[in-house]
Amino acid sequence: MILRPHPEEAYAKELEALAAQDEYPKPTNWNLSPWAVVKYLMGGTLEDGTEIEPKYFGKQRIIEVAVSTLVTDRALLLVGIPGTAKTWVSEHLSAAISGTSKLLVQGTAGLAEDALRYGWNYARLLAEGPTDKALVPSPIMHAMQHGQVARVEELTRIPSDVQDTLITILSEKTLPIPELNTEVQAQRGFNIIATANDRDKGVNDLSSALRRRFNTVMMPLPATLEEEVNIVKTRVEKIGQSLELPGEAAPLREIQRLVTIFRELRSGKTEDGKMKLKSPSSTLSTAEAISVVNSGQALAVHFGDGAIKASDIAASLTGAIVKNQSQDAPIWQEYLETVIKKRDDWKDLYRAVKDLG
Repeated sequence: MILRPHPEEAYAKELEALAAQDEYPKPTNWNLSPWAVVKYLMGGTLEDGTEIEPKYFGKQRIIEVAVSTLVTDRALLLVGIPGTAKTWVSEHLSAAISGTSKLLVQGTAGLAEDALRYGWNYARLLAEGPTDKALVPSPIMHAMQHGQVARVEELTRIPSDVQDTLITILSEKTLPIPELNTEVQAQRGFNIIATANDRDKGVNDLSSALRRRFNTVMMPLPATLEEEVNIVKTRVEKIGQSLELPGEAAPLREIQRLVTIFRELRSGKTEDGKMKLKSPSSTLSTAEAISVVNSGQALAVHFGDGAIKASDIAASLTGAIVKNQSQDAPIWQEYLETVIKKRDDWKDLYRAVKDLG
């Protein structure tokens, strides 16, 4: 069993149902119309009764703006702190539009231009010289040739001079190949979805020339406690299935407490607004909350009675909050004593954290 199937594989039946009932106009080389792409991400019920599972929990307008951008000749840049579903949304957008989310360039500090442009099969290059058969297309070149959507993850992790390789591709819609005295011209339907955050260390600012080629969409954190709890609960159930962890191992009460802690420390105040708090250096994103619950699930299933208790999430919770020992540990300790300890139904969590030392 595949640990993490691609969206086009995991949700193939939904995509097929949408395509069969999609009566709206489709841009060239798009598998679905913009209306159907939004429906796929936001969820709902089709006329034949098919249930489309929501992929994004948030304002529909954000997804509408993202999809509308991809209809134009401007690329899409999804920006937000870690854990705001940037990668998740980019995967599902490309799967719905092009039928594949696999045309991916993962941004790193050591990425070379070849990863964005093209490389060479060096055995053939030495034997034949520069030829079409010796050329190894990048995911972006492949997308240009077939009118598909390519993805660039963590764009701001890529060195600035390598980032600017995208300028010609995005402005001229061509990729020169001087070794062959030719170029690749993008087919209709080609576009790029990039993701970026400005919270990680090692971030490289985008040049103004490159930034102008993108339409930037900010991906916000969940607006309400209920919305964030729903996201964590849904994702935990999905991930738990692939890890063979039962859904009942993550009771709603524990998810609510965890999300409340993250939201309060993130915002610098308690949910009722009555007490100001210090915020740690960690991002405390929704993705980290999901990770904490998954770790608790594993502990509860394999070393407990099958249902998460405070003792099962205490270690992962502390690890998620305390990233910098000297800076974050005092903040977490103060929150334990002034907030968690004083909540009557949270005393088990307080004791579990204190027992860990």
